[in-house]
Amino acid sequence: MNITLDRNDEQLTGLLTVHLTEADYAATVDAQIKDYTKRAQVKGFRPGKVPVGMVKKMYGKGILADEINKTLGKAVDGYVKEQNLRLLGEALPVASDVDFDTAKEFAFQFELGLLPEVELPADGTVEVERHQVSLDDDTIQQTNEQIARQYGETTNPDASEANDYLFGKLKKADEEGEGRTVLLPINKVKNGAEQFIGVKAGDVLTFDLKNAFDNDAAAIAGFSGLNKAETEAASGDYVLNVEKINRTAAPEMNQELFDKVFGPEAVSSQEEFDAKVRETMQQNYDRESDGALNNAIVEKLVTGLDIKLPAEFFKKWLVRANAGKLTAEQVEEHYSDYEKELKWSLIRNKVVEKADLKVSNDEIVNRTLDKIMGQFSMPNMPDDMRESMRGYADSYLKQDNGKQYVAEYEAILAEKVLENLRGKVVVTDKPVTAEEFRNLHS
Repeated sequence: MNITLDRNDEQLTGLLTVHLTEADYAATVDAQIKDYTKRAQVKGFRPGKVPVGMVKKMYGKGILADEINKTLGKAVDGYVKEQNLRLLGEALPVASDVDFDTAKEFAFQFELGLLPEVELPADGTVEVERHQVSLDDDTIQQTNEQIARQYGETTNPDASEANDYLFGKLKKADEEGEGRTVLLPINKVKNGAEQFIGVKAGDVLTFDLKNAFDNDAAAIAGFSGLNKAETEAASGDYVLNVEKINRTAAPEMNQELFDKVFGPEAVSSQEEFDAKVRETMQQNYDRESDGALNNAIVEKLVTGLDIKLPAEFFKKWLVRANAGKLTAEQVEEHYSDYEKELKWSLIRNKVVEKADLKVSNDEIVNRTLDKIMGQFSMPNMPDDMRESMRGYADSYLKQDNGKQYVAEYEAILAEKVLENLRGKVVVTDKPVTAEEFRNLHS
């Protein structure tokens, strides 16, 4: 056997050629044929008495092909490990015509995609912004309205008033289909609010969406479900097919409401309730801000580092690895997304290697226990009770061939990578309002 590699370091590709002689496969093929003679069932012959020549004639080509494939697999894997090659995906066999009837020597070729070495930036050379959210009165008011809608008594009057909601289907005037389900808040309409008052179920309203909400993208996105790009493109008339009117009476501020919202005896007065609402909102925004910071770090590194990839090989590999699920056209259309994902994977792996990051089994089990306890609303479960739940957590993690175990491992490792990177980049806090934050990250 002879293996050669023709590298193209400029394109980060390689052409691997494996030359096989009869000596490389003859012994195993003969052994397989002899084994077949013991098991083959051929009419006119007793089991184990079928002539070797007949078995070779009937099954020899298939046995030869199987054994050569096995030999090739071992040869390619062994060469890659021996040469310490870092491959993108796996080797792709080059199509060729093989004559298993007469040929004794074979040459098989494989395309390789070679991964580049990644150099992480020096500490303190990458700068990112973290949005420090300050709560404004309008945002707090919106949250109180959500609480009122969730816990207040809702009725469906015949005609709408200024503080009601219109439930129905919204779509662009010239759009096909029934549209998306929305709950439009009349009190958020800034221009032409009179058109939305006195409305009944079955009415159809046509209005300029942006003008009605005075170009307030956050307000539009908040009730319509449109994302930032869709909101910006929401020009012209929209049609709302009203199905019903929703009117909610604000719930009474008492201990029953406090307990429903925050749990038994968490707060005991309206002052404490208001403070708890603000605290919870701030925690939620801080958590979202941390997530946005992580995304900013990833984006900064992926776009900022000079990481060259074997692009044409990568595209070909994506199509073959997802046979029947991805076409070449689809890969081309979304290639920038695949490229970013691969670059981030290379960066992440480099951080893991350089910082020697590890995830222990205890970390995975404890994280799972925390989730289980959270589902039971018992985050502070006593140690003995928590320990008794470990068996349940272990069983859960072993389900689906350990799929959940791998998912938790990857999640913890990703957190460690980002935590490591946050310690190496320069993070600058930028004060923003809640509305500005929503507009930036919607």
